[in-house]
Parts: sequence; C-alpha cells; structure tokens
Amino acid sequence: MGNPKAFLTIHRQEAGYRPIHERIGDFTEVEQTLNSSDRRTQASRCMDCGIPFCHWACPIDNKQPEWQDFLYKGKYKEAFHVLQQTCDFPEFTGRICPALCEKSCVLKLSCNEPVTIRENEASIAEMAFREGYIKPVTPVRNGMKVAVIGSGPAGLTAANRLNHAGYEVTVFEKDELPGGLMRFGIPNFKLGKNIIDRRIRLMEQEGIVFKNNTKVGDNVSAKTIATTFDAVCIAVGCEVPRDLPIEGRNLKGVHFALELLGQQNRKLQGIAVPAKELINCKGKKVLVIGGGDTGSDCVGTSNRQGAASVTQIEILQKPPVDHNPATPWPMYPQVLKTSSSHEEGCIRRWSLTTNRFIGDEKGQLKGVEVEEVEWSPATDGGRPEMKKTGKTEIIDADLVFLAMGFVYPEQNGLIAELSLAVTSRKAIAVDPATNRTANTNIFACGDSVDGTSLVVKAMASGRKAAESIDKYLNSK
Repeated sequence: MGNPKAFLTIHRQEAGYRPIHERIGDFTEVEQTLNSSDRRTQASRCMDCGIPFCHWACPIDNKQPEWQDFLYKGKYKEAFHVLQQTCDFPEFTGRICPALCEKSCVLKLSCNEPVTIRENEASIAEMAFREGYIKPVTPVRNGMKVAVIGSGPAGLTAANRLNHAGYEVTVFEKDELPGGLMRFGIPNFKLGKNIIDRRIRLMEQEGIVFKNNTKVGDNVSAKTIATTFDAVCIAVGCEVPRDLPIEGRNLKGVHFALELLGQQNRKLQGIAVPAKELINCKGKKVLVIGGGDTGSDCVGTSNRQGAASVTQIEILQKPPVDHNPATPWPMYPQVLKTSSSHEEGCIRRWSLTTNRFIGDEKGQLKGVEVEEVEWSPATDGGRPEMKKTGKTEIIDADLVFLAMGFVYPEQNGLIAELSLAVTSRKAIAVDPATNRTANTNIFACGDSVDGTSLVVKAMASGRKAAESIDKYLNSK
C-alpha cells in the first residue's frame, strides 16, 4: 500500500464521457480516459483492506489491491502480470463490466466513492498493449484437440485457456465474425470492435483456429464435431429474445432489440445488410420496451440514427437513487442507472405494462397502448405482485424495440445430436462442479448454462469449463 492516507484526501475522479454534442454524431466509444498521472492518483485510493471485498465480489477473482498498488507506483508491467493471471480479457471487462468489485469496495460502502477499479483495469490493459507487454506465446502442444462452439466471452475464455494449456483449439462461430453479443449486440460506442479484432488476431497468432459462418448442426454436423475432437465445449449463449405476444405484434415497425443493434454493428463492420431488412430510426418516434442495458443501447443507437424522439418504458417501479434499502450490501444494489445514452435524450417512464400495438390500415405501427401498474410485496415474501390500475394511454410510436431480456436457446440439432439432457427453452444441463453434460467429453458454459448474465460471469464460466476439460483429458 504505497499511500496509506490517499483514501482520506483524494476523491474519486471518473474519466467521464465525451461531450454529448460531439459523441451523438458517431459510434466511437463515448468514454474518455484520464492522463497517466491522474490514473495513478486514483489507484492510490485503494485501501488494501484486510478483507478485500472487491476481490470477494469479482466473479473471476481479480486481485484488485495488488494491481492497484503496482499501478500507483507506475509499475504497469507488474500490474498487468497480476491482472492477466485472473482476467483473460481485461480490455473487455475494463469497458463493459458493471464493476461488481466497485459495488463492494469499502469506500463505496462507507462514503459512496469507490476506487475507480474498472477504469484502472482498462488503463492497465491498454498500457500493456501499447508498450508491448502482450505478445503471442507458442504453447507446447499435447496432441489433443478441443472444439469450442460459440465465440462469446465464455467461448473465447475457454478457448484461450485451453490453447495455453497445449490443446489444439478450433472455435466454431455461426456469425460472420467472432465475439458473440460483444460483437453484434453491444454497440460500438460502448465497445469498439477494433478492441475485439485486436484480441482475436492475438489468439490466432497463438494457434487458435476460428471457423466463422459455421453453425454446428447446419454447416457441420454435431456428429463430426463429437468424433473429431477429444472434447467439446458448448458456449452458444442465450440469444433468444423474450417476445411480447399481444395484439398487433405482427405490425410493421415492431422489432426485437437485437435486430436494430445487430444491423447497426454489421453496417459499421462493413457487412452488407439486405435493403428490405434495414431498420432506420431517422425522423421516427421510437419506443423502447424494457429498462435494462439492452434497452439503453437501443436508445443510444436510435439517437445516433436521428430519431425524432425516444421513449423507454419499464414495467417495474422506478428504483431509488444511490441507495436502495431493499437491496443492501452484499446484494447487488438495485438503484437508478442513468447511462450515457439516457443523457443524450430519452423520456424514461416506469410502472407501465404494454397492452397492444396499434397500426393503420396498411399494417404500419402508429402507437402503443400502455397501462399503469402498481406493485405490492408478496404476502409470502416472494416476488412482488403486480396489479393493473385501468389507467391507460396511447404512446405515439413509429418503431418499437423489444428489450425485455432473453430466454434459453431452443432445442436444436446440436443439442439433440449430442444427446444432451436439455429440453426446449431450457438450459443445457451440466454438473455444476465440472460443467460437464451427460456426455463425458461434452462440456458447456456461459449463458447457455446459466441464462443471460454478465460478460465477466460468462468468462468465469468459460474458465471453469476449460479447467474441467483439462482435468478430464489429463485423466484419460
């Protein structure tokens, strides 16, 4: 602990966002960075607690106090060495992780000024790339091969770990490029795709083979995969959006959130999108249904496309600001989150359920009927109970984006052919201790097992699967 009194005299300083008038016109990352001096000063605020709750709260067990101290002392190489032991891709988590560590920082719990752990992590990662601390390694091969199906954060982590352990790893990706929802779900203004490309190039240099546009079960049979490789790791994610099957659902202008987000990311990547499928928010009244991060991403994307107005509604109650007594630590705090996208222009409303979509004679969406709801605690202490109030109104809308979360992937050829213990719209069943499925050499990880979650939790699951695969193959 280089400066034992820094937390008493130095306040939290965030890098903040680029000015709204500047960032609203492009899809470049909105978050700024501090200069190296200010960044080191922020790292000095770490108290090196006797029991580091930040480490306890991190799904991948990052050793925050250790690398904060190295960063404060200007020892970037040492800081990165400690960081990379637990985090395979700090350049991702340093940008898009909700920082569970910061929610448990003692300075958060005591004075609501946690250490800027996430920003510091990104700073270390970028310095490591810039200074050449990150170089391709040449693993010693052990003669065994592993297939990873899916290249989201879970699949990439499993592939990276197994490759470094000496296995020949092939990653099968159904989309045009690797990255999963980080590539085609998260907007560029939160995670520039050049950051993903940089990491994929490094992984390829280290020997990992990526087979894009290859859907197992369609382009290549699951039987071929199962018989060609010594082990298989399924990391297909959880990309089936939750639908809203109400009156007017088939009207023109009602879309899933990922239709908008995926299209925009593909266009920025130079991937052609069929003209008849293009969604353009320019001059349109946009309604986003769902108050989470995906909904926020739709808000930012709609504004950048030139929407006339953007409204976001949420069926739950408006959460309190800063502190919620209903979710005390160590629970994740359910508090009001205002994203960079919300700052750029958005009407936000809560406690509204959607009754029906309203269209014109040509089948084009024109409005949405919503109704106020009230929430009351359940008598048995379970989930709160919702009651409709009868107070309805019509929100004018030319486009609606459904951002209500995701469900488990439908049973498909891959799952059926590998005879996994899974049924339609259910998670892939695994042994929680090993992430192994009913088939001895088939493992699964990430959202396909746990349901939609965080990038950092998917990475933790991928690491666990890689360790189990390594242990299994070594036992053979």
